Formats: sequence, structure tokens, C-alpha cells
Amino acid sequence: MEDFMRSVEDGVKLSKRIYFGKDRSIAPPKPPPPMSKSPSSYVPTAPMVYAVIHDPAIVDNPDIPSYQPHVYGRCDPPALIPLQMNGVELEIECGFEDVEVRVRGSWRVHCVMASKGCDCRLAVPLGEQGSILGVEVEVARKLYSTRLVSVKEEEVGTASEGGYLKPGLFMLTIPNVDGGTNLSIKFHWSHKLSYYDGEFIVSVPFTFPEFVVPAGKKIPKREKILLSINAGEGSEVVCKTTSHPLKERRRQAGKLSFLYEAEVLKWSSMDFSFSYSVPASHISGHVLLQSPSFDDFDQREMFYMHILPGHQQDKKVFARQIIYVVDTSASMSGKPLEDVKNALSTALAELNPEDLFNIIAFDDNISTLSLALKHANKDVIEDATQWISGNFVPGDGTNILLALNQALEMLSDSSDSISMIFLITDGAVKDERHICHIAEKHLSDRGSMGPRIHTFGIGQFCNHYFLRKLSIIGQGLYGAAYDSDSIEPQLSKLINRASSTVLACLTIDSLDHLDDIEVFPTHIPDLSSEGALVICGRYRGNMPEVLELRGIAADMKSLTVELKVQKSKDTSLQRMVTMQQIGTLTVQAWFSEEKQLEEKVARMSVVAGVVSEYTAMLLVESESMGHDGGTREKEKKSSSNRDSQKGGAKTQTKLLLNLGIGFGDLKATAENLPPGTEEAKPPEAAEIIMKAASNCCGTLFGYCCCMCCIELCSKINNQCAIVLTQACTAFACFGCLECCVDLCCSGNDGN
Repeated sequence: MEDFMRSVEDGVKLSKRIYFGKDRSIAPPKPPPPMSKSPSSYVPTAPMVYAVIHDPAIVDNPDIPSYQPHVYGRCDPPALIPLQMNGVELEIECGFEDVEVRVRGSWRVHCVMASKGCDCRLAVPLGEQGSILGVEVEVARKLYSTRLVSVKEEEVGTASEGGYLKPGLFMLTIPNVDGGTNLSIKFHWSHKLSYYDGEFIVSVPFTFPEFVVPAGKKIPKREKILLSINAGEGSEVVCKTTSHPLKERRRQAGKLSFLYEAEVLKWSSMDFSFSYSVPASHISGHVLLQSPSFDDFDQREMFYMHILPGHQQDKKVFARQIIYVVDTSASMSGKPLEDVKNALSTALAELNPEDLFNIIAFDDNISTLSLALKHANKDVIEDATQWISGNFVPGDGTNILLALNQALEMLSDSSDSISMIFLITDGAVKDERHICHIAEKHLSDRGSMGPRIHTFGIGQFCNHYFLRKLSIIGQGLYGAAYDSDSIEPQLSKLINRASSTVLACLTIDSLDHLDDIEVFPTHIPDLSSEGALVICGRYRGNMPEVLELRGIAADMKSLTVELKVQKSKDTSLQRMVTMQQIGTLTVQAWFSEEKQLEEKVARMSVVAGVVSEYTAMLLVESESMGHDGGTREKEKKSSSNRDSQKGGAKTQTKLLLNLGIGFGDLKATAENLPPGTEEAKPPEAAEIIMKAASNCCGTLFGYCCCMCCIELCSKINNQCAIVLTQACTAFACFGCLECCVDLCCSGNDGN
């Protein structure tokens, strides 16, 4: 990531070579102000496109050549010049749990000579737990599009630059784009819909830097935002806050539509955000039904159940017995462990005096706050905070089984409280399936009110599917932070939601009478006051008109909620159900190690266009019948269809990186590599030469002061000067020999 930000910084500096003419109304793009010139100021905060510059000599205005002096040398790594954006449209569809985002934009290669060309790199920052669904690029009679294929297919091309630069930042490279060309690009992705304090919150990265604003006030700049909200038929929607001035277009029962469209002087300088609520004084929900489409991989009927906790100021939550199990291995040192400490300190401060808690820190061994659970009074909380500071010390090893067994043995069965374990780790271990079997056996003897296991994974070295499986077994929640900046907020969010249970031990008896039914997730978690609950699945047969959701409330009394069943008319359930299905089946495929299940997930992923662990993304290049950059949507679709129907149409494919999060890294865990660590690159040959030469010269002149050298040189005659020159040449030869040794022997550990 640092290399990327450095390349963008170099590109912004290089763009100063571009000549925009003598018109004073035209000014070159403004770089970030001096106070914000930190590397983080170049991290994409909205969809961006960059010109990849290897040869700085090609940088110039394609319309007005500047005839500047030739620049020698090459950029290594290549500089990234942000392209100017000509227009942008943002379309947001808010479902019950996910947000689908579509961005249409037009960019111009304004920084490369008309007779030259370069690659263009696309960068898309995704929202919370975002997943890219597709990219389409039309440029100069060529159409580039992405599609998914099984990773076992060998007829695809070689890997190219693409995939996630870091979690939540998708990159894609379009090759050989001529200077002055317009690129028409469509991005499509989905991310989680946030829920906090009774409100749904939509947030989309939409902050554009000033240096993407086209030079010249006469160039029209049009910005458009379309927002659609679907809260379910018959639901009331109350709008709360918005970041951009939206105008209501349509309002129906449970459905709203808003529009913002304007000519602007500069692009949006803030992320798009919108919050709304669905008022309800009690637990409520609905069930939607839909038949599969003809091309759906699974031809069973679909159901989608959405349950809201309601918003009550005096809502009673369960009394709690909580054990926090924290990985303190060496890989957690630094910011990850500090963020976990902060999140735990906040969680402890929010406990009630009647709650019981304990803390277990583990590496190869375990360390506990106390031999038994303690009441969360003020003095105990202070002692626990001090204990965390003194005992969360990085060590060697990651023994999850020992710590989890200790936590399960500490928790006692209680009829008036709910027990829970929070497992927080950044590592993968060899005995993960054995741990799942042990937890499953232990919890099967404890009944429906047995301990809940909530898991939280940090980084990409841990096995997130093991943590998901463990949370399913324990009827708990799973959370993750793939980068270090999101550890504290995401962990606090998980703890807050899991600790606010209002309805436990949920069952839906009516579903048992259906044929060939499959429910996702397989174990229904508890309902929390800090989040909606989604249950979906596939079935055959006739669904009842009303389903009864049964559970145990915080007062330990049984509660039944009637859920009305209705056909979904305007909402497509296929992608939402398939995403849940793929996630659940991937966990099962990892746990059972069944190849047939892996192949099933891969086929479902390809058909639905949803990324999975068993698929990779292809970049397909084909000929387009449309015009440059400004092709209309209808033309693009028709030309794409014609190309796909032609047997002899020329297409090229490039395999991008696998977009899954993987199944953990045992080697990285054993080596205690911190989250986000990349392998160190060997030094370049030029760096070795410069280092050796500087060491040679520095050693030679380190023994002489400047004044001594000046006085000596002013007094020597010609013969002495010749002798001194020959001596310097000899020393330089010795320095070159040392340089050659360093160059030839580097990377061989001195052997």
C-alpha cells in the first residue's frame, strides 16, 4: 500500500509538466494542500482511475503539446497520475441487509501525448465487508468486462495486475490506452448495511480529490445520485440524515426513492451517507417468497426472513456471563493488541454490576484474570483494566484449544442469564477441525441455553471460515477486521451487538414440515437489540401463510412472534439468498473437506456472479461496436451481445488474482507475522551499487575534514596532483570490487 501511495504522489508531481494553455480560466489540477500531504492523503476515497507512467517523457497534454525538454530515465515503480473525471452517476439500492452500489463514470487520459499510450489502473474503495460484483470498461472500440470462472479451469490466460490491493480496495488494470482517450466505466459492488441504535446507515465512498476536477471552467461537470430504499411491504420508513441534498421521487409503503442531480464546479468532497429507521415498538418482521429464475443453479423455492428487534427505551436484555479470550501471540504486538485493549476496556465499562465476567489471554499458555467469574463492579473493572495492561504481553505460539476449553469449563449453566465467549485471534492453527468437534460435543450436552461462542478474526492470516464454523456451532456471531484501522470499531460493534440479546433460543417449527429444506445459517443466532436478524433458505412444498418465531425473552418467559408470509414482487431475492448460501456452504466444504461441495459452491458462484473461495475473476477483452467513451447503454449492450454470439469474435482473457480471503496461513502464524505483513523485496541492483559506492566514498572522506582537503589541494603541484588522481582511481577500483561482491552475493546469506 505504501508503494501505491508513493506512486500516486510521484504521479501528482509529474502531472505538473502538463501544459493547459494560456487561458487564465484554465488552471492545472490542484495537489493536496501542504498540511495534508501525508501518504494517506493519496488513498482512494472514491472510484478513481490512474495513468500508469513508466516513461515520464510521454507525459503531456494530448491537445496542446508543450514541447518541454526531454526527460530521461524511467519510473520504477511506475508513477500513477490520477485521471480527470468528466461525469459520475451513483446508484444505491438498500435491501434488508446489504447495499448494492453501481457507479457509472467517464474519465479522460489527459496526461499522455496523443501519439503515445499507457495502461490505466482502476481503484474502487468498497464499503464494510464489500465485495466486487463486476466491472465494465469501454474504450476506443474495445469492451473490457469481468466474469467469474472456477479456479480449476486451465484454459484461461496468465495472471495480470488485479484483485485487492488491500482489504476493501479493488484494483484492475486496463492495458494500452491512447492519450486523449475517454474511458466509460461501470463499477458494481455490494456491502453490508449498518445498523446502530435503531437506525439503518448507508455509507458509500464518494470523496473525490481536487486533482480529478477537469481543468477549465467551461467543461460541464454533472453529478447524479439515485437512492432506493426497500424496507419491506407495509413498513413505515422515517428518514433521519443525509449528506447530499436529495429530492424525494417516489414513496410507497416500505419503499422510497430519492434523486440528486446537478451541474457542479467540483466533484463531491464528502462520502455519501444516509440514515433511516423503521419504527416499531416491539419485535416484528416478515417473510418474502420467490421462485428461482430459469438460470438459477438451485431450482428450489427461496424464502427470506427479516426480523427487527424494535426500538424501546426500557427494553430489558439478558443478564450475562462473559469470558473474553484474547490471542496475545507475538503477531498481535503493536497496534492490533492496543486496539483490542481499547475495545475491551470500553466493553468492561458498559457491563452491569450483576454481570459476571473473566478474561483469558493466550499464546502457547494461558493467563486468566481470576480462577472464577467476577461481578462487574467498579473496583473489579479497575483491577481488570490494570491486569489487561500488565498481562497482554506478546508471546510465542497460538493455543486456541487450551484457552477455549478453559473458558467452556468456567461457564456454568444458568437459568436466569446467558453465557457467552468472545474469541479474538489473528492466527491459524493445525487443529481447527478438532477444536470444532470438541466445541460441538461440549455444547451438545448444555442444551439450548448453553454458552454462545462469538468469534472475531484479525487480518488475513487467520482462518475466517474456522471462526465462522465455531460461531455457528456456538449459535453466536462472527466479525472480522481485515486491516488494522478497523480492528477497534469492528470489535466494539461485535461485542456491543452480542451483549444486547433480547430474544434467545429461536426456533421456527413450521419450517420442519417443508420438503428438502435448507436454512442459512444452519444454527439460528439470538436476536440483538443492536442489529436485524436475517434467515433465508431454499425449500420445496407449500409455505404457510404465517410463520411463528418462538424464543425466550430476557425475563425468561417464552415469546412468540407471528411473521406474515408474502410473495416478493419488486425485490429480487436470488442474489441475497445465494450470497448467504455460498457463505454457509463454503464453511461446510472447509469443515468436511468434500470436493463435491467445493465444486457446487464454484458453480453457484459463477452462475450468480458472487465471488467465492473456489472462483477467480477474468478480465475479458472484446471488440465493441460503440463509439469512444460516450457510447450509450443500449449500444454497449447490443454490441456485447453480438460479440458473444459471433463464433469468430476475437476475445482475450486475463486471469486476475483470487478474490477470496483464503483459509488461513499456518506458516505466517508460526512465524508470528503481524496482520498485513508482506514479504520483503530483495534490494534492486541499482540500490546495491549506490550503497556500495556511497560506503566507499564515505569511508574515504570520513577521515578528512573539508578545510584540510581545501588547504592541501591549494598547495600541491602538478606532479602531486597526478599521483593523487592515480591513488583515487586505485581506491575507486577497490570500491568497485566490493560493489561487485555485494551485487553477486546478495540473497545468498554471504555464501
